[in-house]
Amino acid sequence: MDSHGDPADIEELLDRIEAGAANRSHVSIGEMMDSVGRRSFGPVVLLVGLILVTPLSGMPGMPTLMGLLTLLTLSQVLMGRKHFWLPGWLAQREIPRKKLVQGLELLRPPARRIDRLIRPRLTPLVRGLGLYVMALACMFISVALPATEIVPFSASIAGLALMTFGLAMISKDGFIALFAWGIALAGPVMLIQIT
Repeated sequence: MDSHGDPADIEELLDRIEAGAANRSHVSIGEMMDSVGRRSFGPVVLLVGLILVTPLSGMPGMPTLMGLLTLLTLSQVLMGRKHFWLPGWLAQREIPRKKLVQGLELLRPPARRIDRLIRPRLTPLVRGLGLYVMALACMFISVALPATEIVPFSASIAGLALMTFGLAMISKDGFIALFAWGIALAGPVMLIQIT
């Protein structure tokens, strides 16, 4: 699916993931990556964020796996690679299709509302240096993800930040990027209050 370019919004990303998962009992991380594309990191960050804001984040080890996926992907982008590579043990990890589709369906109503609001604006925040700084922020969040295994709700807060950064990247919407920065910076404060 790489040849089709990046998804334009959240709903198109959900459609690609669901189409790629059709007629199987389980879906691997590698197959989901192939569905969203392995040539730019915006869709991957959005995918990771979407998984972490669904009940899938409650599966043991899922936040750590998603952190590794984000870290490996973004580090390759920053090194100048044009196509992502994942180690077999990570690419072959599977998610039950039923749980995946349930999570995607939960996201569709808010996705439609959000998609109607996004458009290219404040583009310096999502291009060049702005994009590079966002990638570094996503890497920092991914490093912290294993710790979210033991703190209730923290994976969902991290996922919301990653999802919003990913959406800003694919939509070239700097306003969404500002919102993502707000979540990323407020997240630690929210976690302190929760715990």
